[in-house]
Amino acid sequence: MTHLVLVGGGHAHALALRSLAVDPEPGLTITLVSPERESPYSGMLPGHVAGLYSRAEMHIDLVRLARRANARFIRARAVGFCGAQNRITLDSGVDLAFDIASIDIGITPDLDAIAGAREHALAVKPIGDLLGKLEALIARLREATGPRRLLVVGGGAAGVCLAFALRYRLERECTTGPRPQIMLATAEGVTPEINPLARFFLRRALARAGIALHENVPVAQIDETGARLADGSRLDAEAVLVSSHAKAPAVLAEGDLARTPDGFLAIDEMLRVQGQGNVFAVGDCATMPAHPRPKAGVFAVRQGPALARNIRALARGEALTPHIPQRQWLMLIASADGRAVASRGNWFSFPGRLPWIAKDRIDRKFMELFD
Repeated sequence: MTHLVLVGGGHAHALALRSLAVDPEPGLTITLVSPERESPYSGMLPGHVAGLYSRAEMHIDLVRLARRANARFIRARAVGFCGAQNRITLDSGVDLAFDIASIDIGITPDLDAIAGAREHALAVKPIGDLLGKLEALIARLREATGPRRLLVVGGGAAGVCLAFALRYRLERECTTGPRPQIMLATAEGVTPEINPLARFFLRRALARAGIALHENVPVAQIDETGARLADGSRLDAEAVLVSSHAKAPAVLAEGDLARTPDGFLAIDEMLRVQGQGNVFAVGDCATMPAHPRPKAGVFAVRQGPALARNIRALARGEALTPHIPQRQWLMLIASADGRAVASRGNWFSFPGRLPWIAKDRIDRKFMELFD
């Protein structure tokens, strides 16, 4: 028997495990290791914050998925990787041996990149740590009699969608007292990952929603009453959420696996860690130096089926198939009001109801795979 160990319950692993559940691979035994029993789908996070999706609708039940694949589920966190010895050390003290392994443990917030962030800010990732704190914050703001000001730091798609979601949720639930105010601060121009026309539509949507945008100025310090920007100006807020400054999980340095200069696992076109014949890595924790791409769920989703194919091939002793990440991809940035902005490549952009309908259907269809 060949023992496959999947470390982490990210999007790529969930899809690969589903493939192995639908079409079991003879001679393969599977262990899934995750510190949590559920895995949040990042594409639905803003919709959940806005109140459009329930918690259950945006979470993959990893225990149930493992059961469907006849896999063992271990609730633990990996604390070390040894490719040379085919061994993974868990925080329970167990050394887990494998014949094939794959790592999909995401990214971690780099709160030390902004002075005071670790003490005074809410990190958007990992999502599992955020949800309970965010619900408590929203409950507190509902009861507030003074200002209701929130600052989101990070002008990428994730930060923008979160700002829209918070604005929609608070406007709907804070019906008495001061009107909620949402601010968005970014060290660069907003959403540099989309094309200029889409960015125009997005800025228009932010203005329509009354979200104050502060572009091209980094946040220098966060404290208990807001943030100070690098130009000396100040943004007062009851809470600051940080959706920027992510880094590789520190555990990736605990072992002998090849890493990029910034600490992520370096993988080849077969999704294997460089220098390893039987260790894969996928999702945000991995970087393909030959084809670098942003850290985004769209790439992890595409990696899932490719990972399943190569795990099967390796178990059978067959040749592996290269997976080259797409050069262009569709981005759908929802404004939580039944509309979204679509962007693809350097020219395509479309705002309005249809992109939101498309995003909602795509996200629901993805989650239906795990029902």
